[in-house]
Amino acid sequence: MVRLILASASPRRAELLRAAGYAFEIVPADVNESAGSGELPEDYVRRVAALKARAVLRQFPDCTVLAADTTVVVDGAMLGKPSDDEDARQMLARLSGRAHRVLTGVVLAGGGREVGVVAATLVRFAVLTPADIDWYVASGEPRDKAGAYGVQGLASRFVEGIEGSYSNVVGLPVALVHTLLAEQGFTIAAQAPPDDRGDGAEPTDLIDRA
Repeated sequence: MVRLILASASPRRAELLRAAGYAFEIVPADVNESAGSGELPEDYVRRVAALKARAVLRQFPDCTVLAADTTVVVDGAMLGKPSDDEDARQMLARLSGRAHRVLTGVVLAGGGREVGVVAATLVRFAVLTPADIDWYVASGEPRDKAGAYGVQGLASRFVEGIEGSYSNVVGLPVALVHTLLAEQGFTIAAQAPPDDRGDGAEPTDLIDRA
């Protein structure tokens, strides 16, 4: 049995992967996430995801590591996590009343192999008034999210449409991850029936690789 490690401190990525039935361990990666001069957004998210995967794989060479990196792109510029509330306000004003892309680089590494892909989703925002932006920033939700918003939270009221993977906007394109794992020989084995006790018990699924 090969252990699957999620190289991310994001609770949203862990929640998405767990909800899809995968068992895994979490080992956040500490890497330099600065963009290179003139680096394209697609290249950036793929490279940073690879850096995360490789950093954790060096610690656990017998495991398979899943890593991801997400950014929001508007007018060709990347919007990462806001540095402060004012930065969040500026990002939200820039997204107001228009469409933008959410890109997530996904890398799966282990067993002498590494595969990386980029998922893209188009998101259309409603026009945001200054009061909308102030209210949302005051909620604190934008602070740790690329583009200064969480589609699964309070910002859902601002989203007029999505073309592509919804989970990608949250932070992890789950269907794509499932395909990558399957292509690498991983299957969900001995899946337990849904637990409706509501006690927050961890799933008992195991990940096997043929």
